[in-house]
Amino acid sequence: MKNLFIGIDISKDVFDYCGLDEKNQVLISKQVCPNSKEGIRKFCNMLKEFNGYSIWICMEHTGHYGSLLCYEFSTRDIRYSLLNPLEMKHSVGITRGKTDAVDAFRIASYALSNKHKLKAYHLPVKELRKLKILMSTRDRLVKVLVQIKNGLKSLEIEAQIIPMKAQIKEMNQLIQQLDKSILSTEIQMKSIIAETLELKNNFDKITSVIGVGNITAIKCILETDNFTKFDNPRKFNCHCGLAPFKYQSGSSIRGKTKTSPLCDKSLKSILFKAACSAIQHDPQLKNYYLRKIEEGKHKLSVINAVASKIVLRIFAVSKRDQNYVKIYA
Repeated sequence: MKNLFIGIDISKDVFDYCGLDEKNQVLISKQVCPNSKEGIRKFCNMLKEFNGYSIWICMEHTGHYGSLLCYEFSTRDIRYSLLNPLEMKHSVGITRGKTDAVDAFRIASYALSNKHKLKAYHLPVKELRKLKILMSTRDRLVKVLVQIKNGLKSLEIEAQIIPMKAQIKEMNQLIQQLDKSILSTEIQMKSIIAETLELKNNFDKITSVIGVGNITAIKCILETDNFTKFDNPRKFNCHCGLAPFKYQSGSSIRGKTKTSPLCDKSLKSILFKAACSAIQHDPQLKNYYLRKIEEGKHKLSVINAVASKIVLRIFAVSKRDQNYVKIYA
């Protein structure tokens, strides 16, 4: 059966698409559809005209803009892949100008050229999708809370010169309201986990690892799609920015071995906090940390190594039927 590769460029209100066959011939010219249920339904009906082709749809991972497309394709059993936007950007080489229609053609061309590397995307279960939305909401609330607390500190300094009692009161009320909203969001997340057996089993095992709290455990479950997206902890360490890489070329360029900035920085930050907590409460990791510091290692490098060890433990307990067993130094 012949293959048909369709590239979709998604925006808030519409999505552009273009289709190429295996000979790089345009079978579906550059067209536009509304990014709505009705628009997606018309697009799916159009695909029925190509019954003799094996259709593979590719689109960039654009967050919530592409959520409806992913859901509709999954319910219709249409095969599709989500591409990393940064990978797409580097793959097209030097370009001049940009339009959504051209981007759709470039995505289809990329899919054709890299068909051997394409992997079908499977939409996470409903509970994971809801957890992801709640976690994003919590992250935004925490970010706003930090900004308001920092603003309150500066306001209290100014209040020593200019009366700002009413404004300080309003800021404190905002902080209290945000604290309540964050707590409510966390309670909702715990409720979803408690009601889903598979999530609860992994959550209980992960939180038994010393240093891993509720938010760290939920983040790891979400990023791994409950440990189905990553098959080993080393790949996850790379994703989190914990894996060090060598930088050298020939005999003259020998850079420092360091972690890559291309990572999930929020997850790395949470794992660093988990590592700092583990160093305080886990005798084995505490001795490891102190030993490496005495050897002259940089403090952040050692914390990074401890965070990597925690990831190894998280993946280990997720594959077992028992919680983490504390090992004394």
